[in-house]
Amino acid sequence: MRSYLSSATSALYILWITMAHIAGQEDREKTTALKDLLSRIDLDELMKKDEPPFTFPKSLEDFEYAFNENGQLRHIKTGEPFVFNAREDLHRWNQKRYEALGEIITQYVYELLEKKCNMTKAFLPVDATNDEPRSFIYLSPDALTNPDKLLVLIQGSGVVRAGQWARRLIINQDLDSGTQIPFIMKAMEEGYGVLVLNPNENYLEVEKSAKASPNDFSAEPSDEPAEKRERKDEQESKKKREFYEKYRNPQKETETERIPIRMNQREMQVKNRVCAVALTDSAHHIWHQETTKGTQDWMQQYCCNWVSSPEPLDTELEPMLPDCPRVSAGTERHELTSWMSFESIFRFFSEVLKAKEEEEPEEISNSVTTRSGSLKNKHQDL
Repeated sequence: MRSYLSSATSALYILWITMAHIAGQEDREKTTALKDLLSRIDLDELMKKDEPPFTFPKSLEDFEYAFNENGQLRHIKTGEPFVFNAREDLHRWNQKRYEALGEIITQYVYELLEKKCNMTKAFLPVDATNDEPRSFIYLSPDALTNPDKLLVLIQGSGVVRAGQWARRLIINQDLDSGTQIPFIMKAMEEGYGVLVLNPNENYLEVEKSAKASPNDFSAEPSDEPAEKRERKDEQESKKKREFYEKYRNPQKETETERIPIRMNQREMQVKNRVCAVALTDSAHHIWHQETTKGTQDWMQQYCCNWVSSPEPLDTELEPMLPDCPRVSAGTERHELTSWMSFESIFRFFSEVLKAKEEEEPEEISNSVTTRSGSLKNKHQDL
């Protein structure tokens, strides 16, 4: 019995060794086959055959889409929402098409700011030279003259521009949730001047160098040792795989450099003149900048951040940083936080303004009393 078990164990051991050897050989053969395939792929030709050219319509009408009476983007013929995967298995082409539509949407929102909201475009810096990069903002007619209150709207980082909260919402949901227009209209109804900033246009991006070519990865014959040449082949195969992945995915194709547009930092003016700041799922970080203790204290008193959370709207949440209070925006979707907290934000502003108005008469009274007492003392001295 023992002899039988021993023989069986030996047989299994030999079989396991054989299977491992076969598996290792198969892996090596697969790797060799992949290297051989990659070495014979002409990526330029593959691009031509596999992908249509990146030529897209220049207007919503040519895209065959339009916004309906509810501010929803719909296909002119079918009435269906926007379809991202217009062509199956062409993710990169679909992404480029989506980005082209996004640029049209940006111009469409600019037109709404001017026509629907009666705002004007102002270029910055105001003293820019002819060859200097410039940005622009939008102002309501009374933005610079309103004696009572001014609402300043600033979108988050990314591809969004002046007047937008989230491109995805504009395209897939509606204009109300994705743009700043409801905020602008309500602010105007409540007597605010309005200023729409455009912080993602703070630089001019220019091409730095041409994109990499698969020819850059070709190896010339040499008298190098076989082992060294094999390592080099592996590195080149890796580069080709990376290049192929970059081709398949919608990443930047060119290296660019950014020419900054002149900016000013006026911390004290902001702290002295701003009454309240509403943030919506803000990704700011006080430790990434040189933030003073005074600024942190100011943020604690005058700021509030409506963040994505499963909790009901306006539920107080634990602070993550010593900067400003956090409350729930009533949604777990980051892009919806501005729209979902719309009413709460204006209520917050109203409460802060009311408190400020109640404080000012007291400050004036104290100031008059102090000056009167000072004059009385001077008279007694005389």
